[in-house]
Order: sequence, then structure tokens, then C-alpha cells
Amino acid sequence: MLKMAVRILFVEPPKDYWFLMGEYLPPPTMLLSLAAYVEREVEDVDIEVLDCQAERIGWKDLEKRISSYAPNIVASSAFTCNAYACARVAELAKTIDPDTVTVVGGQHFSFTAEESLNDFREIDYVVRGEGERTLVELVRTLVIGGELSTIDGLSFRDDGHIIHTPPRSLIEDLDSLPFPAYHLVEKNIPKYHFKMMAGKARYLILEGSRGCWHRCSFCTQWCHWGGRWRAKSAGRIANEMAHLRDGYGAEFVWFTDDNFELGKRGKDLAQALRSKDFNDSISWFFQARMDDIVQHPDVVSRLHDTGNNWQLLGVESSSSQVLSDFKKDERVEDAARAVSILKSNNILAQAMLVTGSRRETSTSVGELRDFVDGLDVDIAIFSILTPFPGTELYDIAKRQGWIEDVNYAHYDMIHAIMPTETLSRMEVQEELLECYRSFYGSPLSILRGLFSSNKLKKGAYRHLAGKRLLHSLRQLV
Repeated sequence: MLKMAVRILFVEPPKDYWFLMGEYLPPPTMLLSLAAYVEREVEDVDIEVLDCQAERIGWKDLEKRISSYAPNIVASSAFTCNAYACARVAELAKTIDPDTVTVVGGQHFSFTAEESLNDFREIDYVVRGEGERTLVELVRTLVIGGELSTIDGLSFRDDGHIIHTPPRSLIEDLDSLPFPAYHLVEKNIPKYHFKMMAGKARYLILEGSRGCWHRCSFCTQWCHWGGRWRAKSAGRIANEMAHLRDGYGAEFVWFTDDNFELGKRGKDLAQALRSKDFNDSISWFFQARMDDIVQHPDVVSRLHDTGNNWQLLGVESSSSQVLSDFKKDERVEDAARAVSILKSNNILAQAMLVTGSRRETSTSVGELRDFVDGLDVDIAIFSILTPFPGTELYDIAKRQGWIEDVNYAHYDMIHAIMPTETLSRMEVQEELLECYRSFYGSPLSILRGLFSSNKLKKGAYRHLAGKRLLHSLRQLV
């Protein structure tokens, strides 16, 4: 039991930028969602969110801040490539005060709870899956006492044994969640940006749904959310987006939905946003499936009228066989149709591509480069197939002995973690560089970007040129 008033410090740890998307500084959305829920549900709690990225706090200064705030609970969350940073936050907290309760969550720790509790003794609790209700129950139990084993979705040590309670059921009504606690990081809001996409515009994030019903073999999202898709209502999303615009001056909003769903939901959202006077005065971005765009070109147009000026397409591959291996359930020919629909609506088309699948050869990567050139997308982001814990790909790769790099800090989709049947890891890394050199390295492609009539594309190319993307990639080879 905690012997004093509850003081919770949520920490977004120091970490590196993912340079493929240019310089960016996103708000710690998941921590803000958790903080808002705890703030609403737990009485007499003092909460602070410390965003080390926004405040430019390194590890030494972080130690001072934790010591100054004197929390009795420190919580952090991360994707796989930043898991070690979360563990280091917990280590710092324990160094300052061994009685501090340390909590971690998020997809990586949810899938590696046993491993993480074994490897990182400084971590007390792992909140698995959807974290809001589990974290609230944990805080209440620590305050008033009770059996930790009755809290679903929790992993912890007990008398030398690691205990995993049953999985937590999902929140059925996402509209019941409070708005993320942006008021706890209000001083940092002017600092949040995504320069490649938004230039100097104020950039914030909105979660419109959780999960996905598609079952792509490399994706952690559908696994983390139990293969289900739940969405906030169109009215709730419009209200939340208006809250970000009117309350915090948002000018560019990223919808984090892994499955946006352009059908009836898209139509309803367009109508709800129009009712809140959304137009081209604010831009917003989301990622979409190719087949969804092809099936709903009218919805694409409606959403553009409310400020949607940028979409990310999960093109992934130019090979039908690879798409089938990935369980994408899409057709290669959908890519060209989707790009055409977006560009006809003056929406910037960004394609995500995956290299390094098990069947990959130098010839197939060359075919992918040619395919992308023919698509005429505005921006292409090439990545390397990465076996994230929790995915079907990870289970197969581990069983087959394909994984050669077990350093989670490299699980960022730009480091080669495993070879293909014919390419070594270094060769996979070299092929990634060649993809970027092919798309961005020619004078003609650079000029087309810098002098594009689409101001978002023009700004993106200027930013990428200034950040020396190819130089950064060469350092990995």
C-alpha cells in the first residue's frame, strides 16, 4: 500500500527521432489518454506528464525532475524500439527511491510481459492491452490495499513468481473516454510539430478508433486489440477535433486510426466535421487501405472538403504473392487506382512500402522500385520487414531461426533484423538505401518535388532535402 497521497508521474522518455519521416515531435498521446482517465476516475491524485522530448530533457535532467517531483508511481509506455528507454526510466525512479512503484505498458510490454519482468527487475508492473481501467484499478489497489490478482490485464512478480492475470475486456464505448489530457502538457503544445507534413503548423494527434479487423502478418495492432475494431462516433470525433482546434490552436491533426474505414463512417464524419465548420483552414491526415479508397471515391472527396489533404497508403509490395504472404487481402492493381483518386482530389498520396520479405531478391526489390516510380506517388517511405513481438511474423521467424538481431532498439523498420532466402541482412540494408536513392536521389525527382503545385509536397521535399535523408541511411550500411 502507498503511505501518502498519490503522485503519478507519466514519463515520455528521451529517444531518437525516426528520421525517415523527417524531424517531428508528436505529443505523447497514449500517456495523455491514460492520465485523463486516471484524473477522472481516481480521487485525490496528483498527476504530472513529463515529456522529455518536448522539454529537451536528457537522462541526467530526468533524474533531477523525478527526484524533484517525488512521485510514488512512475508510468511509461513505448513501442518496441523504445522499450529500453522505458526500462531505464523505471531504473532511474528506483535509484532515486526504491519504494517508487514503476509501471510500463503499450504493445511491446503487453506481448513481452514475462520476458520484460525477467529482464528488468526495476519494472514492478506491466499493464497489458488496453490500459485505462487496469491502471485505475492498480492505483486504487495500491492505495487501499487488496488482491492484485483480481486486476485483469496485469503482470507482476509475487514471491519469486511472475503472475499474469486474465486479459482485460475491451472498453465497448470509446465515446465514454475523456478527451486526452492536453492541459497537462499545455506549455509544450507550441513545440509539437511534424515539419515534413505540417511545416510550422501546430500539430496534434487524435485517436478516432482502436484496432483493426484485418490480420496482416507483420502488424501488432490487430493482435494488441484482439482482432476487433472499435470507433468513436462521428460526433465525438468532430467535438474532439474542434476541442484541439479551438482550445489548443491545432492546425494539422493526425488521426492515429490503423483502419480508418471510409464507408458510412467516412460519410458521417464528413457531415459532422462540416457542422463544426471544418474546411481547408485546418489540415488532417490518416492512413488508409488501398481497396477502401477505390471503393469509396465519393467519400474521399467529401473528407477533402473538410480539410483532409494527406493520406498514407499501405501499398507494401508490387507482388501479389507477397501481399498474400502478408495477409493484406488487397490487390496490387488497387494501388494505382487509389493514387489516382487521391491526386484527382488534390490529396497528397504517400505510399508505405516493405522490403525484406522472406522471398525477397535483388530482382524483386528492383521491381518494387520500378512499380513505385510508375505509381506517381508524391512521397514514398520504404521500410524493412520487422518481426515485432506479438505478430504472426515474429512467431514464425523465431520458430524458423530467422532472427539474427535481438536488440529491440533496432526494431524500427529501418534496421535489417533478419535475412531473406537469398539476401543477407547487410544486403537487405543496402537494398533499402537503393530504394531511397532511386526515388529521391535523381535531380528530376527532386525538382518535381521542390516545384510541385501541391504546397504540402513542396514543403515535404524541402524539409527532406535539408535533413539529408540519404546521408542518414548510408550510415546504416
